[in-house]
Amino acid sequence: MTRCATLTAGAWLGSLLPMALAHAAPAASTTNATKDGPKRVIVAGGALTEIVYALGAQSRVIANDLTSLYPEAASKLPKIGYLRTLSAEGVLSLHPDLLLAGAEAGPPNVLSQIEAAGVPVQHFRHGYTAELVRENIRGVANALKIGDDGTRVAARFTAEWMQVRDTVETRYGIARRPRVLFILGHTGNQVMVAGQDTAADAMLAYAGAENALRGFSGYRALSAEAAVAAQPDVLLTTTTGPSPVDPAASLLAQPGLANTPAGRAGRVVSFDALYLLGFGPRLPQAVADLAKRVHAV
Repeated sequence: MTRCATLTAGAWLGSLLPMALAHAAPAASTTNATKDGPKRVIVAGGALTEIVYALGAQSRVIANDLTSLYPEAASKLPKIGYLRTLSAEGVLSLHPDLLLAGAEAGPPNVLSQIEAAGVPVQHFRHGYTAELVRENIRGVANALKIGDDGTRVAARFTAEWMQVRDTVETRYGIARRPRVLFILGHTGNQVMVAGQDTAADAMLAYAGAENALRGFSGYRALSAEAAVAAQPDVLLTTTTGPSPVDPAASLLAQPGLANTPAGRAGRVVSFDALYLLGFGPRLPQAVADLAKRVHAV
């Protein structure tokens, strides 16, 4: 029988990663923005939105982008569109006093227009490391002028990260590394898989697993022949919100995938995309959950 493991709360690590959801102080007037920090913040990037909530500064956020789906309250805020195709007019119409822009936010000329209109834009770097997550936590906190909260949340994140890394090494360090094929897109006849220099490749390494396809960077289309040759033990994919399509059934209907060791055994693991690939404050728990599932073969 096909086993599709869908994301659940991190029962393995119990109380890890408590999200700091304390309400920040009510918004002050624009004249206090310089002294007390910005009060009308727009966030472009799901991981940055998570950081704002972890800092307890969510009351300052007036809008975010379509990738900002966690926590649930963030998904209900006004949206400025997809972070790669922002509109200067749409952002400026909300009269923000700060835009937090993830590495993929753009286009660049739109961000330049927003800055030229007098709205500060805080840019964040791209990468797939715990250190970058810590840097972004501190960067968001400094932009909001709540540096002490940033120090506290970054320290908590570091402790959780070290605990998870130690746990993964202890439990799976001497075990055989399962070969995992990460599939980004699996609609119709198009299957896109992850190579090196991707969030998926980094996550598999942190979880003590092996990316079944290497030797190229980024994502590329997968042929049936390449799928069989990769010999994955596990098929890994992501979802975004509720879907009427069973990820396992969809993947196993693709040419080649059903004839892999993973396909024949029905070993398909599915996670929420932002949780698995977002590299936000939930990174330690995501690595823990991923390790638990891909090693259960």
